[in-house]
Amino acid sequence: QGQLVESGGGLVQPGDSLRLSCATSGFVFSNYNMGWFRQAPGKERERVAAIDYLTPDTYYLDSVRGRFTISRDNIKKMLYLDMNNLKPDDTAVYYCAASQTAVSISESRYWGQGTQVTVSS
Repeated sequence: QGQLVESGGGLVQPGDSLRLSCATSGFVFSNYNMGWFRQAPGKERERVAAIDYLTPDTYYLDSVRGRFTISRDNIKKMLYLDMNNLKPDDTAVYYCAASQTAVSISESRYWGQGTQVTVSS
């Protein structure tokens, strides 16, 4: 059974940076497409970024493109999300997910428990 554990969240000010990490185990990480999702209070969960297992092509939500960078280390079985120039609208619980097909809410097979990111002055 795959396990994902996020870390790196916290309370920061607008304009600050954070790096989220996702440690994985229990599945062949290098064979899975990976992604980051977030869910703000009262809102639906949305995909923030995704990275292909092979190429690795990346996808970004329009509102984070140019500020966030997703990356993976297949040796360490880790997924990362570097977040720069954070804005209050980025406040949410961030989840990492693993999928053998599309990195979507319905298709992702494994999920982490989430890490809180709060951007506030």
